[in-house]
Amino acid sequence: MVELLPSILSADFARLGEDVQAAERGGGTVIHVDVMDGHFVPNLSLGVPVVKSLRKVTRLPLDCHMMVSNPDEFVPAFAEAGINWMSVHYEACPHLHRSLQLIEQHGMKPGVVINPATPVEVLIPILGMVHHVLVMSVNPGFGGQSFIPYSLNKIRRLKELRQELGLSYRIEVDGGVAHDTIAAVVEAGAELLVAGSAVFNGGKAEQNARELLELAQQAEERVQV
Repeated sequence: MVELLPSILSADFARLGEDVQAAERGGGTVIHVDVMDGHFVPNLSLGVPVVKSLRKVTRLPLDCHMMVSNPDEFVPAFAEAGINWMSVHYEACPHLHRSLQLIEQHGMKPGVVINPATPVEVLIPILGMVHHVLVMSVNPGFGGQSFIPYSLNKIRRLKELRQELGLSYRIEVDGGVAHDTIAAVVEAGAELLVAGSAVFNGGKAEQNARELLELAQQAEERVQV
């Protein structure tokens, strides 16, 4: 079943609680939280205090995407702050297996992320450990970028591998997911759909979320026929 994950990176931080609740009314079922360190990616974003504040205004699961060079150091603090899912980059983890174990040991569902230039096959040894695989369909670090079409091939390959290996991880996609791309993403096999600008731009989070989810569900129905 497809789910919409509104990404608060594009929300109005002066009214974050209101924006999140509006996106939830529109059908968002998981809130996506981007953490950037200004080193692994050329940008800085929110930290533990914002997550603690966010946890007070929503009961939805919080999905934390760690765009940082040393994610292991942050695992305990973000778990305590209320994160439910945490994904780390293949490219940032010299000991990926251990990092995923650490996330699970702190009560969070572990996920792994790959950048646009990273092939899916490098993940095969750890696919049995993860709750979700996040395909970056833009280069990480900034919102509002255009979708990279080749990402669809990676989503399709992850779906094939899941069936071949008898696994149950979910396929997540982040970057350029909008009204004109969301159907293709779902048809390729993604189920967890991260959308930031497409949800929060224009101050119409509830309406935008509802429209995106409807498009995704329609695409899902076409695939199932």
